[in-house]
Amino acid sequence: MRGVPEQNAFGQYVGDVVPGWEPRPAPEPVTLQGSYVRVIPLSSVHYADLYDAVCGLEDGGLWTYRPIARPTSLADLWMHLAELVDSPVDLTFTLVPTEGERADRATGIASYMRIDPRTGQVEVAGVLFGRALQRTRAATEAIHLLMRHAFDDLGYRRFEWKCDSLNEPSRRAARRLGFVYEGRFRNHMVTQGRNRDTDWFSVTAEEWPQVSAAHRAWLDPANFDGDGRQLTRLSAL
Repeated sequence: MRGVPEQNAFGQYVGDVVPGWEPRPAPEPVTLQGSYVRVIPLSSVHYADLYDAVCGLEDGGLWTYRPIARPTSLADLWMHLAELVDSPVDLTFTLVPTEGERADRATGIASYMRIDPRTGQVEVAGVLFGRALQRTRAATEAIHLLMRHAFDDLGYRRFEWKCDSLNEPSRRAARRLGFVYEGRFRNHMVTQGRNRDTDWFSVTAEEWPQVSAAHRAWLDPANFDGDGRQLTRLSAL
């Protein structure tokens, strides 16, 4: 918890000094290896697996809060993902579980967006979990790996999560993962022709050690029974 703010020579309150602060490196395409998932830079070799994972007839609900509706052909998904791969400012990864029915097949995506090395902040965005990845330890670990890379490897100070204010599963996921709710941007954007108010969440560098410890305790194999069911909920940690 921060103390009483300092006053400058003009009697104005100013923020705490950040000792030795320098701009941080921009994220590069790297593979992040976990116990249950690999986070791999997205490329066209993953598109067919992703189409199978997230574009089935029963998967329309996965796309409700995304910029486009469910692609109905591999070519449509290809065009959508190619835009992400070719982005000059964002970095998109595919999520490949190492266990379960989709082991070693791309089953979801997530991106680093709003990357600002100058101030050390980054957002995880565009998170899309195929149904086989939802509510699994691989899904939780994928986000943990992206957070760990930003904080521990790159030295960032702030990690953001944003979602449509009506996307209750995403709001619950943010809180479960240790993000703090910061507020709502009203009329923030238009998505698929509809208004979107956006809720903002974050984890700061000061909070990360405790959040990381909770993640690691939950992801420990000892926290799961022989059928892979959790023994202690992450929210309890």
